[in-house]
Amino acid sequence: MDAGELRARLDSDNPPRLLDVRSPAEFEAAHIPGSHNVPLDTLRDHCGELATYLDHDVVLVCRSGQRAGRAGEALAEAGLPGLPVLTGGVSAWERTGAPVNRGRERWDIERQVRLVAGSLVLTGALTSFLVPGAQLLSAFVGGGLAVAAITNTCAMGVLLSRMPWNRTPSFDPREAITRLAGDNG
Repeated sequence: MDAGELRARLDSDNPPRLLDVRSPAEFEAAHIPGSHNVPLDTLRDHCGELATYLDHDVVLVCRSGQRAGRAGEALAEAGLPGLPVLTGGVSAWERTGAPVNRGRERWDIERQVRLVAGSLVLTGALTSFLVPGAQLLSAFVGGGLAVAAITNTCAMGVLLSRMPWNRTPSFDPREAITRLAGDNG
């Protein structure tokens, strides 16, 4: 579903619920008004329970659409197939000039992965002039990025999402599920 279509549906008499699967830090930085934050890892852990409170009138949201697609796959396995994903995610939503609630600005996980991976490759390449075998660090990171692309997962992203600067102490999966249950009708 594109951003224009979602805007029209949100302005209708029966708007869909929005389930944002980004990290709490990303959600805090910018999110579509009225959306509920249940990070992808949490969604996977509580998929069956979430599915009991959701119906087909839910749109899945993330930064670009990829994590929301994975959330859709997990919810399909739990009995909710075919949930729409916001194409282009919050980034596309913002480009249309649609309203966004803003909080403390933080780098998204993908940007953090690019910084860490690039720094490790650069370190390996530069250090290899002084330390034989240091270029293996660059090769290791390159291999990890290739595996991440092939499997459409990112171990470094998962690790970074668990870092203290990417967590907000207020996120509670049970509270999120309770909010969704209360918003169910």
